[in-house]
Amino acid sequence: MKDPPFTQIRPLVEATAEALLPFFDKPFAFFGHSMGALIGYELAQLLRTERDAAPTHLFVAAHSAPHLRNRGVISYNLPHDEFLEELRRLKGTPQEVLDHPELMELMAPLLRADFEICETNPCSTAPPLECPMTAFGGRDDVEVLQERIEAWREHTTGPFSLHMLPGDHFFIHTAQPDIIRIVVQEMSKTRAA
Repeated sequence: MKDPPFTQIRPLVEATAEALLPFFDKPFAFFGHSMGALIGYELAQLLRTERDAAPTHLFVAAHSAPHLRNRGVISYNLPHDEFLEELRRLKGTPQEVLDHPELMELMAPLLRADFEICETNPCSTAPPLECPMTAFGGRDDVEVLQERIEAWREHTTGPFSLHMLPGDHFFIHTAQPDIIRIVVQEMSKTRAA
């Protein structure tokens, strides 16, 4: 809590790569939901160019493909009350947290930093990854539409699959059994290959 939060993707990914370095001596895969999808993708790109390593599979969920521009919505720098209203609208922060002023005082800088990373990250111009990629979306997600998730196809030369599941942006909670089943199936294919 004493460290300043990351507000740009590159330093965050570099720190993540450094922390995970001891685990890259075995096959590995990444799964990222929302901002985590962007982090997983950028981490895979960094590992390919700087560490000669690559995930065996990249799973991305609830985030637009990295070459697509942000929809133009900038909320990380909204005034406090408007930022809280945006958090309520997105339904990703528990109501108990939103209703607790002291807790929000601690959490708001971290949430704003996460939003800043997502809202100001430049579009990717990196060459496609070579690993298989599986993309997930929520059928009722009004933030990230199917075509923006399907566009991840452009970021791999390996096999690509798209799964649209019941639910909104946080379908990861309601569709968890389906997600786990698909991840296990895809990892079994990767392992067999």
